[in-house]
Amino acid sequence: MTDPRTTELARNLINHSCEVKPGEHVLLEIIDAPDEIAIELIRAVRAAGAHPHINLRHSRVTREMFTGAADEQYDLIASLELAQMQKMDAYIAIRGAENSFENSSVPADRMKLAQKHLRPVHTERVNNTRWCVLRWPNPSMAQGAGMSTEAFEDFYFRCCLADYDKLRTAMDKLAAKMMAADQVHIVGPGTDLTFSIKGIPAIPCDGKLNIPDGEVFTAPVRDSINGTLAYTAPTVFQGIPFDGIQFRFENGKIVEAHCNGNDEALNKILDTDEGARYIGEFAFGVNPFILEPMRDILFDEKIAGSFHFTPGQCYDVAPNGNKSQIHWDLVCIQRPEYGGGEIYLDGELIRKDGVFVDPELADLNPAK
Repeated sequence: MTDPRTTELARNLINHSCEVKPGEHVLLEIIDAPDEIAIELIRAVRAAGAHPHINLRHSRVTREMFTGAADEQYDLIASLELAQMQKMDAYIAIRGAENSFENSSVPADRMKLAQKHLRPVHTERVNNTRWCVLRWPNPSMAQGAGMSTEAFEDFYFRCCLADYDKLRTAMDKLAAKMMAADQVHIVGPGTDLTFSIKGIPAIPCDGKLNIPDGEVFTAPVRDSINGTLAYTAPTVFQGIPFDGIQFRFENGKIVEAHCNGNDEALNKILDTDEGARYIGEFAFGVNPFILEPMRDILFDEKIAGSFHFTPGQCYDVAPNGNKSQIHWDLVCIQRPEYGGGEIYLDGELIRKDGVFVDPELADLNPAK
């Protein structure tokens, strides 16, 4: 028997996140997730009067394809996937992520080749469809979160079925403060960073693009970033785990990069292209139910009391912003147990030790 929370989630994705309309075409991409969520999504699409299309994928099979990626092969794969995406009005991806490190054995040059060819498909999806991407709970994710499988499932649905309308009210107020600001100053252990966000929109995220959601993002002026930044959350990128990442910036560029034990792999990613050493996104994480990192960016970037500062591609907010093949959301948690920290907008303290000081933003603070 299908969990009623699965049915509710599917309906929310179709009606709230993607606002599917009669006659539209919706691409459902299901990766390492059970048939139940695929079936509930298909039914929800049909209930909206639209047409479901489905791609079923498995990460181990995809890893094997990446391992032997060839130019001619991925040129054709990408052209077929792009043609499909161009016919879609909406896109929903459910990603099971049974093994976060599945792609760690893929040769870096093969991964880079595949990503280069598939980038236009991703760009088409981001720019020209209404889309939403989310994980699916499994024992691997529960282990990463340090929770039992059942407890993690309860946590997952609590986050994913949050009252995003309530969050949106406070997020709109934070976005207004950000859009009125020029200079941002962030301080904390190993961090003393300044940059400008002048003239760049701030976007509240309330379940329209990601589930779980809860962030307000903008982009820094590309060449304005100076100082140091020490991230406090662990991460996985291209199947490789990283901890303790630290950057030093000069006029927007990452001129020095270190981490705990894997500097070579870190700098290889930052050398993917010219734009990879510049920042494409700055965002506050504000989901009050998400408090601890689990090496899954769709959760970690929403952690209450955090911000993320993203090397690579700039999406949505700055048409002339940074361009890159990569977009790597790296997270710094500033609650006291992670060392604390402060964020200022034009010299005004906005958040201290992960807590917004303005009572009107209280709904964005960590749940007690």
